[in-house]
Amino acid sequence: MRFRPLLALVLAFCLTFVAAPSRVSADFVLGSERGNSTFSDIVNTGKANDCPAIPAGLSGSISLGSGDSLKDICLHPTEIFVKVPGNRRQKADFAPSKIISPIHNTTIEQVYGDVSGSGTFTESGGIDFQLITVLTPGGVEVPLVFSAKDLVVSSGDSSITVGTEFKGETRTPSYRTSNFLDPKSRALTTGVEYAQGLVALGGDDEELTKENIKRVLEGKGNITLSVDSVDSQNEEFSGTFVAYQDSDTDMGSKDPKEVKITGVLYGRKG
Repeated sequence: MRFRPLLALVLAFCLTFVAAPSRVSADFVLGSERGNSTFSDIVNTGKANDCPAIPAGLSGSISLGSGDSLKDICLHPTEIFVKVPGNRRQKADFAPSKIISPIHNTTIEQVYGDVSGSGTFTESGGIDFQLITVLTPGGVEVPLVFSAKDLVVSSGDSSITVGTEFKGETRTPSYRTSNFLDPKSRALTTGVEYAQGLVALGGDDEELTKENIKRVLEGKGNITLSVDSVDSQNEEFSGTFVAYQDSDTDMGSKDPKEVKITGVLYGRKG
């Protein structure tokens, strides 16, 4: 009798291992095309940063009208360009820049919203922004907020087919929050408004004023979503995107740089 609790514990322990799944499906995160992936297949590979994919070349059609919705919209940046100043020999142009932080967490995903009018999509939520820092060829680090916040794009069409383009605007929030402290403890809502050793300068120096007085500045971005493959059966679509926006201003202390972001698009009808 005294061994009965011990036997029950051993039996429960054994049943736990028998019933435990041998593989953990990633279908709920990554989509059916990678449903057989395990954690060890994904971790530290960058695959979790990828958008779901559908076979290329599908030329179906998805009806779109008022009352419909789109969901699971995914925007994965593959290249980021920063506009660099020109010189006597070359005009100002976008230069390819290297993503240095974060490397495997740059994708906007699970964005959803409603459709109205002639194919106008309005974003309602999702993981709709990412903080990214890139390094220009000249060695300058440029922080930016890749954003789909308040995304409103329109195709002017009642369906999604190969060649459909959604064009519109996004809102680009500040990279820093209002209570972020700089190295001299300056912030908008906490800390102080000035560096203590520079009080005598007052507001006579424009550059110091920009550093001392913090501001939350938001911007606007333009984006084009281009569809190149449509799966009618599953009501999914994929393609590419091009977004133009400004970089961060470090709460008003720096002038923004023009940024161009290109990458992969995925979405489906809700």
